Amino acid sequence: MKIFKYGDNVDTDVIIPARYLNITDPAHLAEHCMEDIDQSFCERVIEGDVIVAGDNFGCGSSREHAVIAIKASGVSCVIAKNFARIFFRNALNLGLTIIECEAAVDALTEADEIVVDVEKGEIKRVSDQKVFKFQPYPPFLLNMIQNDGLINTTKKTLKQEAI
Repeated sequence: MKIFKYGDNVDTDVIIPARYLNITDPAHLAEHCMEDIDQSFCERVIEGDVIVAGDNFGCGSSREHAVIAIKASGVSCVIAKNFARIFFRNALNLGLTIIECEAAVDALTEADEIVVDVEKGEIKRVSDQKVFKFQPYPPFLLNMIQNDGLINTTKKTLKQEAI
């Protein structure tokens, strides 16, 4: 996983600028993800890459577009020191893996490659096998992420109950 590293207070307006909020197509949103903070992001990001950021990632408005743009761009997870609460909830509801791990944020650079194991609660830096621990998701949230969000999890649960 390649890393894109940003600082503190990355708000929803730089994740997906307000001028694109009339767009509903995830692929089109992805074309503009992070463009106001990193104009080359969309050209460089590939499926499975990771965003690493400091404090208060996702602050600002409560728009779900920010999470949708990140997911549609191919980012597999966001690792931050902490998240704005509304972004945190939107990420889980939409099935984006988010991880709070201050030690990893402080240690990792864009030159690093990492492997993330959400079930074990580990981020491993490939170059030196350094492991950064984080609180793993409880089973119900892990299930929600694996099912690509709350709506899909609910649909699956209701379908199983109907059988």
